[in-house]
Amino acid sequence: MSQTYRVSHLAALEAESIFIMREVVAELERPVLLFSGGKDSIVMLRLAEKAFAPARVPFPVMHVDTGHNFPEVIAFRDARVAGLGLQLVVASVPEALEAGLVRESGDGSRNRIQTPVLLAAVEKYRFDALFGGARRDEEKARAKERVFSFRDDFGQWDPKNQRPELWSLYNGRHHPGESIRVFPLSNWTELDVWHYIAAEGLALPEIYYAHEREVVDRAGMLYAVNEFLAARPGEIVFTETVRYRTVGDASCTAAVRSRADTVAAVIEEVAATRITERGATRGDDRVSEAAMEDRKREGYF
Repeated sequence: MSQTYRVSHLAALEAESIFIMREVVAELERPVLLFSGGKDSIVMLRLAEKAFAPARVPFPVMHVDTGHNFPEVIAFRDARVAGLGLQLVVASVPEALEAGLVRESGDGSRNRIQTPVLLAAVEKYRFDALFGGARRDEEKARAKERVFSFRDDFGQWDPKNQRPELWSLYNGRHHPGESIRVFPLSNWTELDVWHYIAAEGLALPEIYYAHEREVVDRAGMLYAVNEFLAARPGEIVFTETVRYRTVGDASCTAAVRSRADTVAAVIEEVAATRITERGATRGDDRVSEAAMEDRKREGYF
C-alpha cells in the first residue's frame, strides 16, 4: 500500500525561507540580517539558525536604531544576539543626527530619516545583501517586492524594474555598489508568523502580549505616553490593556486593545482581525496611500 508524503503549510514555508537564505550565502559575499528585536526578525533569525546548523549563522545582524525604542525590545535584542554569539552592527540615527548626516523631521518621528542612515551603513560595511522581514500581507508597497529585490548604487528601488523569479530561481547578480534586499518571509502572513512562534516556542519581547499601559487616543490609535511621546494639550491620558502587533519607533507606533496574553490567545485574535498590523498601528504609514512606497524608493527596506 503506497503512502502519501505530506508537508504541512508551515513546514513548506520554513523550507522555502531556508532555501532562500542558503541561496544568498552561496551567491553573495557580504550578507547581513536586519534585526530589530521584533517578531518577524526573531523568526528570521531562527530560520537562519536552522539553515546553517550546526555551524554558526555566517553573517552579522544589523539594527537601524532610531533612538526612540521601547526599552524591553532593545533588551531582548541584545540578549538574543549575545546568546548566539553574533556580531551586532548598530546603524545609529542619534549618531547620524549628531554628525549632521540627517535632520529631525517636524513630526518627531525618526522613521523617515532611517533611510540615509541605513544606506550609509551598507556603504561602510560593503553589505551586498540585506535580509529583511517584510511580508507581502503587511502593506501595498510590500506586495510589489520580489524575494530578491534589486537596489541600484544609490540604494534606490524601482518597482517596475523587477527580475523574474520563475520556478524559485533567484538572480543575485549585481555590480559593485549595488545590493539586493532579500525577503525570506515574503510568502508568510502575520498568522503564519505567530503559528511558527508557537511551534518553535520562540521567546518575544513582552510588549507583544496584553499588559496595562498609559496611552492617549489619537484618531482611534492608542499611543503609549513615554519619553518620546508626550500627551498634547487637551489629550486625556488613561490606562488601557493593550498589546503591540508590531514594534518600531516608539513615537509613532500604536498599540491595540487586547486581552491576548499568551501565544494561543494572540493567534486566535490575529485570525479574527481584518486590518493589517501596519494599518492598525503605524501612524507614519497613514501620511498618504503611497507613504511606504515613497520610502522604499528612497532606499528604505
